[in-house]
Order: sequence, then structure tokens, then C-alpha cells
Amino acid sequence: MTQAEIAVFGGAHIDRRGRIAGTTAPGSSNPGTWFEEAGGGGFNAARNLARLGHSVRMISTRGGDAAGEMVTAAAAAAGVIDSPLTFLDRQTPSYTAILENDGNLVIALADMELYRLFSPRQLQRRSLREVVATSRLVLTDANLPEETIAALAQSAASQGHLVAGIAVSPAKVVRYRPCLSHLSFLFMNESEARALTGKEAAEAEEWPSLLRGLGINGGVVTRGGRAVVAFEGERTCIVVPPALPALADVTGAGDALASGFLSARLSGHGIDDCLRHGIAAAGLTLRSPLAASEEMSAANLEQALALVPAPQMLS
Repeated sequence: MTQAEIAVFGGAHIDRRGRIAGTTAPGSSNPGTWFEEAGGGGFNAARNLARLGHSVRMISTRGGDAAGEMVTAAAAAAGVIDSPLTFLDRQTPSYTAILENDGNLVIALADMELYRLFSPRQLQRRSLREVVATSRLVLTDANLPEETIAALAQSAASQGHLVAGIAVSPAKVVRYRPCLSHLSFLFMNESEARALTGKEAAEAEEWPSLLRGLGINGGVVTRGGRAVVAFEGERTCIVVPPALPALADVTGAGDALASGFLSARLSGHGIDDCLRHGIAAAGLTLRSPLAASEEMSAANLEQALALVPAPQMLS
């Protein structure tokens, strides 16, 4: 099996997004448009990282259907090494979202039952053990079962690898609780941070202490267009994202931030520069109608960095 610098485990499925054309009218039929593409938190990050020049392998469960073939084609187009666990008699998972006219999420439905079949036993396959052993970074999202995430994080951490998680949603981020101490970084938004900690934070700088109290070594908490906070050990920094003239779609922005951050980390940058790279990558995605922007590249990321202000170091 061809070795890869990064192994990504988690969601690789179909994203369906409906966008309301005018003002949202709850409980009514709203005119709008429909769009479908391959997506998933892990898969979005995998494609971003591949486009930033990294060798990336994606491991996920998939059905033997047309949706699964769409994911396979998207992986090939982005240069991702695709290693699915295919169940021919099952349907590929899907995520269906309704967006307001400005791109913000109204409601979403996640049909992710197939991911339950990715049990810890699957990780005992010789091929997957070799994938983990030879990767510098192991990244997972919270679409996998809690026990599988825990086994993967523990295995990767015990081998001295960088281990990162993407929260995905408030309902799923709690799946990281058994393995928080094994994560190098956890990427989440404020809603997910609240679900994980059971606490509120009025200001960005309050989140690191609350998350450290759970045993997390490092993480990033996004807050929409407000200040983003990153921490690692006792170091903490804040960056206010640059204002964007318009949002094409918020889908995938958090996955892009994780990608830019981790790409910079693999290049040896500190958390301040990593956070700036993450925010620049998120900006590229927010300007794209796609969850994993085709404009993501090392060159475009460098240009986007010019728009991101210097971080404020708090400790």
C-alpha cells in the first residue's frame, strides 16, 4: 500500500444543500435552488490538505451505490488516496442541509447509519494498522463511533503521531470525551464547545481554560465572524477573521480552517501562524459554493494570508 503523510478517518459521503432564494419563511414552502456534491468533515479536510500539497489517504465506510461512486470520483479529482471500506448492499451516508439566502444554516439532517459499521475491529486490519503507523498526522471526524475514535486516537498517540479531531456537530463532539487526552488538537465551533464542556463563555479567551479542564492539550474554537481562539498547552492566541463582502456558503469552512492550521503545523509553525493559515483557508472556502474549494492551493493560501491580521498572544 502506498504510504501517505496524512491519514484521515471519518465522513466521506454526499452533501445535499438547498438554498432559500429570499427571506426564510418557517413552516412554509420556500423557493430556492438545490445542489449536491461529495462532502463530509473528514473528506473536506482530506481534499483541502491534498490541494495544499500533502499526501493524504482517506479511510471511510461507503455503500455500493451511485453516491459512493461520486465520492470516489471526487477523491480522485482532488488527488486523495482513496481507501474505502465498501459495503455493497448498503447506501452511502448523506447530509442534507437547508441554507438561508445569506448562506447560513437553517436546519440539517444527517443520515449516517453506515458509519456505525466502522467498529474498532476494523482498525485491526493489517492495512489500517500500517496506515496509522506510517502517518505523521492522523485526523478523524466525529462521524465514527465513539469507541472507534477512542481506539484510533490512543493508537496514533502511543506511536507519537500528531492526532487531531474535527467536531462535526454539537451532538457528535461528545464522542471525543473518552480520548480527549490523546488529541493534539480538537477543532470546534462555540456550539460544539458548549456541548462538550456544558459551560458558556462570554469571550473567546475563556474557552481554553474550560477545555483544558477536560484534559484537552490543544484546540481551536471558532465563533462565526468573531474572534477565533487557539491554544496548545499553556499558549493561547486570538485572531479576528477579516470581514468578507459576501458568503457563498458556510459549509466546510470549519473543515478548511482545520486543514490550513494542520498544514502549517506539519511545516513547523507555532499556533499563532497555524491559526492565521487556518483562517485564510476558511476564507477561501467561504468564498466558494463548494464545501472543499477547488481554489484551495498553497499559492492561493499565501495570498489569502495577507488579509488575516496578526494574532494577539494571550499567554
